[in-house]
Amino acid sequence: MSQLLEPYTLRQLTLLNRIAVSPMCQYSSVDGLANDWHLVHLGSRAVGGAGLIFTEATAVTAEGRITAEDLGLWNDAQIAPLQRITRFITAQGAVAGIQLAHAGRKASTHRPWIGKHGSLKPQDGGWVPVGPSPIAFDPNHTQPRSLDEAQIEQVIADFVAAAKRALTAGFKVVEIHAAHGYLLHQFLSPISNQRQDQYGGTFENRIRLVLQVTEAVREVWPQDLPLFVRVSATDWVEDGWNPDETVELARRLKALGVDLIDVSSGGTAANAEIPIGPGYQTRFAERVRKESGIATGTVGMITEPAQAEHILRTCQADIIFLARELLRDPYWPLHADDDLGGRKATWPAQYQRATHREQPIHESDLRD
Repeated sequence: MSQLLEPYTLRQLTLLNRIAVSPMCQYSSVDGLANDWHLVHLGSRAVGGAGLIFTEATAVTAEGRITAEDLGLWNDAQIAPLQRITRFITAQGAVAGIQLAHAGRKASTHRPWIGKHGSLKPQDGGWVPVGPSPIAFDPNHTQPRSLDEAQIEQVIADFVAAAKRALTAGFKVVEIHAAHGYLLHQFLSPISNQRQDQYGGTFENRIRLVLQVTEAVREVWPQDLPLFVRVSATDWVEDGWNPDETVELARRLKALGVDLIDVSSGGTAANAEIPIGPGYQTRFAERVRKESGIATGTVGMITEPAQAEHILRTCQADIIFLARELLRDPYWPLHADDDLGGRKATWPAQYQRATHREQPIHESDLRD
């Protein structure tokens, strides 16, 4: 029996299977509003059979956007367009999840496909980003303003407000984004955090903001619904954030009521050399799972159903997050069911006549 295709329960929420659509930025919003692109992009993955569908990184404040075209949830006007999407996802039998994020010093950049790297200047529609310390990500990025403690308190409040809106919008899972070199990860890493106050220096100080955000969000997020945190297990550079620290952070997050750690890596050091290959981050998820006693998700160059099944059967992770592979094939979960012989997944009724090869095609099937 395939574990990949079996239901999976966290708190009072049961997922159809252990396949999750990883948050993937679409850079397609105006004023942070979801639109038809988001409905079709996320909805097609729900039709394709994934059990958990995450939005892209959704900014908790306007200055926390990676680009001016990011999805957002910093005001009430952004709720209704998301409700349309969560209704559709739910109608397909999937669960809608949202990743809440603040880009920090990596905010105010160009959309990646226009061919420009680095910050969008204020005179061109950008803004001055913020961070734990006034250290730019690289020479092409604007030096950020260092947040004072009052502004840090506001960041926490922004995450809380966005989580409340997410619940109203119909989401059943919230993921706090503390990875990929964005604001919360910036506080974790000594590469980007050189503060001398209670938020910098020691491990205890550098993890403080992540713990405060998590605790505050958990207080307003229903107890019967799961809370995830995405982390980068390593910065891939000497003297950066490392796997030992990740394991200990995961222990602290579990104690605060986090249900799953979504384990990725990198993003803080522009010069990092990352040994990318099939399943290259899975070993970090396995270590966090075994040493912290918390469920984990793994992501990164997982492309084959047998590969995903092996990860689950060998207890390296509890959920498989897919990104690029689901862009290439939105119906990967349904094809995985065929490959693994699970016979658990069901193609939408509207598609079944085309997907049953043994069924003869009649003239009526070809009509417009």
